[in-house]
Amino acid sequence: MVEHPILWLAGAFLAMLALIFVRIPIGIAMAIVGVAGTAMIIGFGPALSLLAVEPANAVNSADLATIPLFLLMGNLATAAGISGDIFKVAQNYMGHFRGGMAMATIAGSAGYGAICGSSSATTAAMARIALPEMEKRGYAGGLAAATIATGGGLGILIPPSIIMVLYAVLTEQFVLELFAAGIVPGILAVILYQATVWLVVSRNPALGPATDRVGWAGRLRSTLRAWRAVLTILLVIVGIYSGAFTVLEAAAVGVAITGGFWVFSPARGWASLRAVFADTAALTGMMIVMVIGASAMGYLLTLTNAPLEIVDAVAALGVPAPVVMVILLVMYIFLGMVFDSISAMVLTIPFVFPLVVSLGYDPVWWGIINVMIVEIALITPPVGMNVFIMHAVAPHIRIGAIFRAVMPFVLADVVWLGLMLAFPVIALWLPHALR
Repeated sequence: MVEHPILWLAGAFLAMLALIFVRIPIGIAMAIVGVAGTAMIIGFGPALSLLAVEPANAVNSADLATIPLFLLMGNLATAAGISGDIFKVAQNYMGHFRGGMAMATIAGSAGYGAICGSSSATTAAMARIALPEMEKRGYAGGLAAATIATGGGLGILIPPSIIMVLYAVLTEQFVLELFAAGIVPGILAVILYQATVWLVVSRNPALGPATDRVGWAGRLRSTLRAWRAVLTILLVIVGIYSGAFTVLEAAAVGVAITGGFWVFSPARGWASLRAVFADTAALTGMMIVMVIGASAMGYLLTLTNAPLEIVDAVAALGVPAPVVMVILLVMYIFLGMVFDSISAMVLTIPFVFPLVVSLGYDPVWWGIINVMIVEIALITPPVGMNVFIMHAVAPHIRIGAIFRAVMPFVLADVVWLGLMLAFPVIALWLPHALR
């Protein structure tokens, strides 16, 4: 163990920020700092072995192997047009309400998130489908874009979730428990977002006018046309929780079935297939590099004993655990304004996770909180990745207008976080019931 562990932590973090500032990718910056710091403590030979051990561990991780499969499943589903089927069902059931198409977009995003597992893919898919429909029916561009950007965040909360898999790998948690823990909070988020839409259009009905009511015959037809989405969700989700499949097997089944749908869709072709695999490979590579970098950084912090020093320092202050949690949440919000959301989570897990567990909080519950913080960061300035995706798809809508329109949804997220802090059972009762 080294002297002055907190100084080592501060030095490592500053060195990493310096590397990021000169545009070195975050995963690589973490790996460089982790290896260099380890070399300073135990020598270059053992430190360089991290460059062999950590990539090998990442490649051999069964949980991490689900990431490219779930990403591929989502990309194939998008190419096959499944997201459009889901939105059409929600639109036919809710569109006749004031703000109903925005509510349908939230519901459609949740349904697509159950197939996709990626916030950016959900946002991009729903932007191309829902935005033209809402604008054609007189919806304000800011509200329409904000609803899609917010709903896109549900792609990482509704299982299967890529971010949950990443959290499970980095914290050695059981990914199936995290998936189960995300279901009820995900439903609660959908309800809060739809309530937010209702409140917004109640104050200004011109923002989201009602559309014509679709009869039950039309609703039934659209529901039957969405059989591909229903079948995919049932095979993956029910297969996992019934014990018929492991998570990895369920991901493989999802790829097989969405691949079959793609083969028989009008979008099939080499250009479409190349785009699907290129996007999947790029995102997978980024996440694996981040895992390797975070593991190297975590090894360095373990050598310095910095996480335990932080735990002891917080315990010595005598600050109540809920106050510490609020401070951590505020820290994540500010980090999300500087880093992209995934990076903020990966950067902080090595020293935040031991602190949270030492305060007596359930690691699965904290995983859901972490995911929700990531979701909030996706729509808050100045990074707001989902907002920038929306602006890229619809450049005619000013980015300032989108950010203003997402503020009520951010307030809904604050309410969500308050409920989760006050009642952890919201996330934990289903995983405990399935044990």
